[in-house]
Amino acid sequence: MPDYILHIVPADVFYAHDKTKPYTTESLTTDGFIHCTKEPEVMLHVANRFYKNIKGEVLILVIDPRKVKAEVKYEPPAHPEPDPDSPLNSILFPHIYGKLNLDAVVEIRIAKRAEDGSFVTV
Repeated sequence: MPDYILHIVPADVFYAHDKTKPYTTESLTTDGFIHCTKEPEVMLHVANRFYKNIKGEVLILVIDPRKVKAEVKYEPPAHPEPDPDSPLNSILFPHIYGKLNLDAVVEIRIAKRAEDGSFVTV
């Protein structure tokens, strides 16, 4: 079983993307890469930190990094937690340095939320 990486995206954004072209994100322009995580518990934290107020469905793209055509680098967080002692500041995150070829996406999950909008599973 390969080690997959995870990318979070609002469903309306992903479904509006032209599926005949590689997937891209705003962060590819602003940060130079597509943000991903490796561990589901880290993705859950990211979802609740950055996506809780996003309305509608939120998707988790499960990506096989061996199939990604762009370079994948494992690096410290691009946006460290404000608490310097946060364990997330010591994690290496997978960053995709280019557009994502969709054949590398092996599964699409719908993130589950509680009634207050917080995420409970990714």
